[in-house]
Amino acid sequence: MSFLIDVQGTLIDDMDKKPIEGAIAFISHLNSAKIPYVVVTNNTKIPSIEFHQFLCDLGFDIPKNNYLDPFMSLEKILHVKDIQSFGADEFLAVMEKLGYNQKAVKPEAIVIASKKDFDSEAYASMIEAVMGGAKIVGMHATSIYAKDKRRYPGVGAILQMLAYATGMGYEIVGKPSEPFYNEALRLLNTQHDGITFHDVTMISDDAIGDLVGAKKLGMKTILVLSGKCKSENEVLHIKEYLDAIVPTIGHAKG
Repeated sequence: MSFLIDVQGTLIDDMDKKPIEGAIAFISHLNSAKIPYVVVTNNTKIPSIEFHQFLCDLGFDIPKNNYLDPFMSLEKILHVKDIQSFGADEFLAVMEKLGYNQKAVKPEAIVIASKKDFDSEAYASMIEAVMGGAKIVGMHATSIYAKDKRRYPGVGAILQMLAYATGMGYEIVGKPSEPFYNEALRLLNTQHDGITFHDVTMISDDAIGDLVGAKKLGMKTILVLSGKCKSENEVLHIKEYLDAIVPTIGHAKG
């Protein structure tokens, strides 16, 4: 038994960023029982080291080797520096720290992260860059972006829109890309050798953006209703990809 565990909406609340009921106890149980796990977040607003420390400061005892986010896998997907970035100001600031030229006149890639107020001008800029030869890279492929008690199109939805508009494909850095899940599996195997995807249970609040991809790789899946998804009725069309649906991670069996 081993776990991959989402953060926003699963371990911490999307609104106040505080631990969800039962979340700290669940991680503590995994630690004490020596059950392998990796916290896999699509965080794109805070540098990896800082976000890991933020979780620890909230009371989660998560070893560094048990944490993975898209910034830690970015160089494996994005091999160029001349890009255009689209996302929240915090994301743009982290990308600047990482040394990317985000205002390239002739970008080799566009890189997209979550933002609640993308407008038609932003979408036009994305399309024009792709038509000019830039490849499309999503920091992740969330189906929905939950912010301020509302739900907006996630990066995954935007990627599919751009693919339809331009006829071009795209690459994904974080969840639910297979390379990202493979890196998480590698980290699990540093804790206990011989783990395969069939030994892993993925827990998340994003049925489409996280769990469908996990299930296709052979993982068991648990959807929590403490984040993006509010009711079982919202996921009836993909219920075959879900092994269990629980109110919060505190109701999951570790």
